[in-house]
Amino acid sequence: MTKKTGKRASRHTVLVIDIGGSRVKVMTDKERTRRAFASGPDLSAKVMVRRVKALTKDWSYDVVAVGYPGPVVNNRPLSEPHNLGLGWAGFNFEKAFGRPTKVVNDALMQAIGSYQGGRMLFLGLGTGLGSAMIVDGVLEPMELAHLPYRNGKTFEQCVGAAALKRVGRKKWQRAVDDVLKRLLAALEPDYIMLGGGNADKVDKLPRKVRVGANTNAFEGGFRLWKKGAVKPRRR
Repeated sequence: MTKKTGKRASRHTVLVIDIGGSRVKVMTDKERTRRAFASGPDLSAKVMVRRVKALTKDWSYDVVAVGYPGPVVNNRPLSEPHNLGLGWAGFNFEKAFGRPTKVVNDALMQAIGSYQGGRMLFLGLGTGLGSAMIVDGVLEPMELAHLPYRNGKTFEQCVGAAALKRVGRKKWQRAVDDVLKRLLAALEPDYIMLGGGNADKVDKLPRKVRVGANTNAFEGGFRLWKKGAVKPRRR
């Protein structure tokens, strides 16, 4: 009986939800087909759940993994996101979806899917700047985006999507190069993995910097439900 239960549990279908500042993307480990809808500054948590359910009504899934653009504690967002609407802090995704649900920072989820061993710093160059570290398999969510960087601006204000649009690709590239050098020196990772929608716009990658596939966010969500695949930091 125990063996059968364990076998069933190992076959559960995982729905991964990757919440971004411009798009919400979904995929299951069974279908492996990506679907998405636009997000933006008016999207609330309740509306997001309703739209995901509508978008996936022809899919079946047993458990859910959510990548949220902000700090997460005990499977719930700790604060409101910078690039979305209100109603996210403390939101109970498990109750809303009616399925066992794991919620992590979106950059951490992509980091998990990008991890190649050792000491890795993940940076997500998208609407904002996501960040996470994994050290010998141990997860460490980070919030580097809103730390002061230069001229009264934060890291995110200098290398996020708004900065790229404001200053152009050449100046943005210089800022990205400088941020990469500073974080390599400060955090001493074995390598930096870049993700997010603007990662492929970075030319001439510095040594120790790699570009990962954006589908790694989904892979990270799948790995969250694989026993022993990730090791959260002990508090």
